[in-house]
Amino acid sequence: MTTRRPLDIQVKRIYDPAAPDDGSRVLIDRLWPRGVSKDRAGLDAWDKELAPSNELRRWYGHDPDQYDEFAERYRQELADPERAAELDRLRALARAGRLTLLTATKDLPHGHVRVLTDVLTSG
Repeated sequence: MTTRRPLDIQVKRIYDPAAPDDGSRVLIDRLWPRGVSKDRAGLDAWDKELAPSNELRRWYGHDPDQYDEFAERYRQELADPERAAELDRLRALARAGRLTLLTATKDLPHGHVRVLTDVLTSG
């Protein structure tokens, strides 16, 4: 029986400086963050397809009172079979070494990357 290596995932804001121990750096926002050049971002990938849909993002509006409903709706979006390959790719990166998920969101505890991390680690 093969034992799977645990996932090594951290979350940072895209505005934080890159660190040598970040591993693979993947932006998980649908929109490019303001004031960040692509060179400065130091990304390995920009996976905007795993970000919440525009409709869900607009509905939520980062209102912490709606976070639980937002998280449930976002989980439903992530359950779409077309996103499975992308989720598997991120899991593989996190098993191979550290995966740093990046977002411009200020309120990380109420952000979509928290939900995405939960989905990645539970799948």
